[in-house]
Amino acid sequence: MIVNLREEFAKAWAGSDPFERVDALEGVVYRNVKGRRTLQFTHAGRSYFAKIHRGVGWGEIIKNLLTLKMPILGAENEWCAIARLHQLGLATMTAAAYGRRGMNPATRQSFIITEALENTISLEDYCAPWQQKQPPLPIKLRLIRELATISKTLHSNGVCHRDYYLCHFLLHEQEIFTAGEIAQPRLSVIDLHRALIRRKLARRWIIKDVAGLYFSALHVGLNRHDFLRFVKIYSGKSLRAALQEDADFWQRIHGKAMQLDRKINL
Repeated sequence: MIVNLREEFAKAWAGSDPFERVDALEGVVYRNVKGRRTLQFTHAGRSYFAKIHRGVGWGEIIKNLLTLKMPILGAENEWCAIARLHQLGLATMTAAAYGRRGMNPATRQSFIITEALENTISLEDYCAPWQQKQPPLPIKLRLIRELATISKTLHSNGVCHRDYYLCHFLLHEQEIFTAGEIAQPRLSVIDLHRALIRRKLARRWIIKDVAGLYFSALHVGLNRHDFLRFVKIYSGKSLRAALQEDADFWQRIHGKAMQLDRKINL
């Protein structure tokens, strides 16, 4: 058994089974499916999220392996990914507690508790009005630069999010900027439970992430110039060099994004 509790939980749960304490948590439930429960709760006046895993079962593991997908067995993946993003200097969740017990991968129990990121708005929601009314150009440029910089940092350091969409970026509201007062936006990356960490990512994982982000931005009022700005910043090259030297890479991303869009809008 592995348990890592920050001070506020270590004191409150001293002498008790942390897995029983986690199971007894009450709050706003966001997900409650076989083997996994996600809820927001309050402890000592502060808001937290708990993700509780009760084992995925051999059926789910075998199904994933047969379709060449890596099964997510519990909270350890997100615990490690959060730590890695902090190492890279990227804004993300802050873990307050983690636990894992059981050797059998199909029945292993685990949990992770993170501080709630309050006063934030997802980029999906923030950008939604852009279809009807374009934002001031400086706002759009700052956000594109930040998204491209975060993406490049993740991928060049061996991290693939695997659910890389605008909804998994939270813009901190105290730093939401207006045309008259342009500030550097702070975006937190969330929902890291499927993240893949490698010494070096295979190209297909990078394509999956960038295509997912591209797909999620197709209908928020961006134009071709906006996507090309992302290409230039992400590649670290001149636009001409990026499109010539990495033509196959960006074509594959475009094709995969269009494929996702057709699938969703069937």
